[in-house]
Amino acid sequence: MKTVRRYALLLTGIIAALFFLQIVFPAVTDNFKLVSADAFSRPWTLLTAIFLHGSIVHLLYNGFGLAVFGSILEEAIGSRRFLMVFFATGLISSIVSTFFYNAVIGASGAIFGVMGALTVLQPTMTVWVYYIPMPMYMAAVVWVIVDLFGFIVPAGIANAGHLAGLAAGIVAGFVIRGKKPLRFRLGKSDLRYKPVMTAEEFDKWEKEHIRKK
Repeated sequence: MKTVRRYALLLTGIIAALFFLQIVFPAVTDNFKLVSADAFSRPWTLLTAIFLHGSIVHLLYNGFGLAVFGSILEEAIGSRRFLMVFFATGLISSIVSTFFYNAVIGASGAIFGVMGALTVLQPTMTVWVYYIPMPMYMAAVVWVIVDLFGFIVPAGIANAGHLAGLAAGIVAGFVIRGKKPLRFRLGKSDLRYKPVMTAEEFDKWEKEHIRKK
């Protein structure tokens, strides 16, 4: 049986460890941050920048988001697909960011990608946004509005990267949802998605019906 709820926490730990390396060795940030002008000559920075952070507050916000939302998504779709969503949306976020900012660091784009996928796969899951509980789909709308407002009142945040990651995550969610059968279950107070099969069962089904093509 596959183990889930593993890589999201592992990535969180790696990011935390690298932040302390950034403090001890500032050259880590200089060498691996994404500088838009150098993106073509140093393409690996499109991914390495995801693991770097600018402050302890930046790290705590992103670490919390990755540990919580990442673990939920990993449990829902399996570790392999979670990693694909994380890195693919993070990469797309970085690419889009090069058109808007001189330099970028942080895992926010990839985390927004994770949350975008959850918006499609678990739309009625309750989350807290600015101390207010709301369903996941409504939280996504709030995040979009906040990031759009960030273009009007800049605050040193890569809002375009957030939006790109969220959009990429939503697309990934629909792709995953199309491959993995889901059903509705009516609870006492909400309507939520529940998988018809576990991630292990789906892998077996996929091998038999899709991968042979």
